[in-house]
Amino acid sequence: MQRYALIVEYDGSNYCGWQQQTHSPSVQQNIEEALSVVADQPVSVVASGRTDTGVHAFAQCVHFECDARRELKAWVLGVNAKLPADISVRSVTEVNSDFHARYSTVGRTYRYVILNRSARSALMRNRLAVIYPRLNTTAMDAAANALVGEHDFTSFRAAGCQARHAVREITSIQVSRDNDHVTVEICGNAFLHNMVRIIVGSLIRVGSGLESQDWLKRVLNARDRTLAGTTAPAHGLYFMGPDYPVEFGIPGWRDALPMAPF
Repeated sequence: MQRYALIVEYDGSNYCGWQQQTHSPSVQQNIEEALSVVADQPVSVVASGRTDTGVHAFAQCVHFECDARRELKAWVLGVNAKLPADISVRSVTEVNSDFHARYSTVGRTYRYVILNRSARSALMRNRLAVIYPRLNTTAMDAAANALVGEHDFTSFRAAGCQARHAVREITSIQVSRDNDHVTVEICGNAFLHNMVRIIVGSLIRVGSGLESQDWLKRVLNARDRTLAGTTAPAHGLYFMGPDYPVEFGIPGWRDALPMAPF
């Protein structure tokens, strides 16, 4: 059996998230069905991480195994021909059996994109969140520094989160502005259910002047979800991609950043 790694991008607007569900179409379902046709055998995939309903991905990585032999270009073209327009395989790489899309990661990065102006967008309505009052991104960026490092993120996990514990490490978090677009980029080893969206919802309270810069640190230390901000809308969130050790030869998502839609 040969193991392959796929880099996949998708618009999550029409899906119940990455993971296959019985009640609604998922990205995983579409990928597995397309791969099974091209491989002429049942194929299942393992992803580097899950995304929720409405969340997008710039460079999700998945791996699969099969004994069908195809040229790498044929995998890309064949699978994309079977996928809907809002899901696309960008590359396929042959990897050894030591590679695991989830467990081989050394980090993951998310971006949350906000349109910060007095009018909503017609073209990007499913691709970013809209906040009308002008946000103080300097205050947001300063407040976010309290979250860098290894902490118990109980205050920033969804009530239904099934993780065994809430300790995670954020390696960097930055809030920046480009005209009307505000971007929150968070890198870490792993994330809890809705963790990024709750952090963003809390930062928005700081940027709106509803809370002080040191409020976020107090929320973190309290380990109480009821004290944090509301969960930001899913459609502003992008899973940029995982990072892997260079020896696996997986294309890095940062190398493709000029292609990013923001």
